[in-house]
Amino acid sequence: MLVGNNLDEIFMNKKYYTSERNVQIVIALLKAHGIKRVIASPGTTNMTFIGSIQNDSWFEIYSSVDERSAAYLACGLAAETGEPVVISCTGATASRNYMPGLTEAYYRKLPVLAITSHRGEQAIGHLFDQQIDRRSIPNDIAVCSVTVPLVKESADVNFCFIEATKAILALSHRGGGPAHINMYTGYSQDFSVKELPKVRKIERLTAFDELPVIAEGKRVAIFIGSHKPFSQSETTAIDNFCEAHDAVVFCDHTSGYKGKYETHFSLFFTQDNYRSPLLNADILIHIGEISADLARLSIGGVWRVNEDGEVRNTFGSLTRIFEMPEEYFFRSYTPVQYESKTSYYNACQEELRLAFAALPELPFSNIWMAQQIHDKLPAGCRFHLGIYNSLRSYNYFDLPKSVRSSCNVGGFGIDGGISTLVGSSFAHPDQLHIGVFGDLAFFYDMNVCGNRHVGNNVRILLVNNGKGNEFRNYGHYCSIFGEDGDRYIAAAGHYGNKSPQLIRHYARDLGYDYYFAATKEEFLENVTHFVNPVIGDHPIIFEVFTDTDGESGAIEIMRTFLVDRNTVIKNKIIGTIRGALGKRGIEKVKLILGK
Repeated sequence: MLVGNNLDEIFMNKKYYTSERNVQIVIALLKAHGIKRVIASPGTTNMTFIGSIQNDSWFEIYSSVDERSAAYLACGLAAETGEPVVISCTGATASRNYMPGLTEAYYRKLPVLAITSHRGEQAIGHLFDQQIDRRSIPNDIAVCSVTVPLVKESADVNFCFIEATKAILALSHRGGGPAHINMYTGYSQDFSVKELPKVRKIERLTAFDELPVIAEGKRVAIFIGSHKPFSQSETTAIDNFCEAHDAVVFCDHTSGYKGKYETHFSLFFTQDNYRSPLLNADILIHIGEISADLARLSIGGVWRVNEDGEVRNTFGSLTRIFEMPEEYFFRSYTPVQYESKTSYYNACQEELRLAFAALPELPFSNIWMAQQIHDKLPAGCRFHLGIYNSLRSYNYFDLPKSVRSSCNVGGFGIDGGISTLVGSSFAHPDQLHIGVFGDLAFFYDMNVCGNRHVGNNVRILLVNNGKGNEFRNYGHYCSIFGEDGDRYIAAAGHYGNKSPQLIRHYARDLGYDYYFAATKEEFLENVTHFVNPVIGDHPIIFEVFTDTDGESGAIEIMRTFLVDRNTVIKNKIIGTIRGALGKRGIEKVKLILGK
């Protein structure tokens, strides 16, 4: 009979799950996806994984000393059941012995998931024992290979979750095949964790699957990143979907969407002291690619719709991937007969109207200029924007429906914007091509202005503040340096330091019409030439001189003029905590709380 201290000793020695969070996440995901069969090979580096699952009766575990045999055992088991099988081994040559079996699995498209444990990259190449470099693998042993590092801060939690999810989903994607997770370990001997972390199961669906239902009463929003131009059929499909589900389309000027429910909500996405109640959505449907206008919504779940079927967790709440054409998706979710509902869209437009009615006078800046001309751009023109400040400035405002806009958000660098504008102008010499760029972006790419193919349909608005003012703007990470940031971070002083003559001579010598402004009055006097809908005899460069105070001050006004008492109090509390603990301290608190 066991009594007293003996019972306590047994209880204290009982093993549950490892304290290593990355391993917990992988185990939780295996369970969420119904993957229970594991073939384990002996070793030390995989002890946190095997030591955890062997105490969980949900798993069905087999032992194999020979890793070569283990991989082939998995092939036979996966082929017979049609379900994924996990193989787990330690470091060193153990993982190399998986290669023949994984090669077999690759060419037969068998769902074998190899989890190879590893001490980390820091010891590779430094004469440590059993440190095999698995950072690259042969092309035909896995359809997907990921690394799941140790969790040191909260951002690592999401990274581990997404990377492991990619490998698990790859087992059945496009015919499926073997996948690989290289999982780091710190050899934790703490197996006291009794519950696994909660994880989201991300599903991938195709046109051949039964699609989930959008429940009645759910608030639905669409977010469109940069996107190729929509056909009329695609636009109609989105518009009909919005009417059927009372949805709204949040987008910036790279989206290409010009439908009925276009909503530019940047003003509310960026508020410091106000939180719009309209920023809550149960489902966010995400289409398109990179955007500079990230929707700061409270989201129940994100449905990513794209033919590539890739895992893109832009908003941190991805739940479903729809690998299908966007038009097919929207048509599939639109009943033949429905009652048109537009209350969400109407509410967004009304909030925008009230907010802009309360907007104070802005200082002379890129945003102020956008406010003056956003609705005066010539019909049918092509409108190109430089990254960050120029794109941000115009995203606050609507553009005419006939104006197609774009920005080099793919690589998101300042280079090449003017060349892209000019290249675009070659395709449509009878249409105006207008661009807005800061001075560093302009000078970076100014040589294209001398290209002999530049047509009279090109117009450039150069916002010259003598530096990379983005790094001095209100709210930017680098703004803490103040004027000291001008020396190197903002690179002030290059290219004539706001010379009133440099671009004037350059432009005129190249055959451009040149205009300039240094005040609001001068801008309004000369901008009529810039937005004239008639293509003239020469291309145009319109140089406008602004300064840091005006540019930064305008952004500060746009982000702070709306005030909500509860939001102000919340931000003060967060600021106090951040000041006391620092960023690293906050990350540690999040880890302790499991958030």
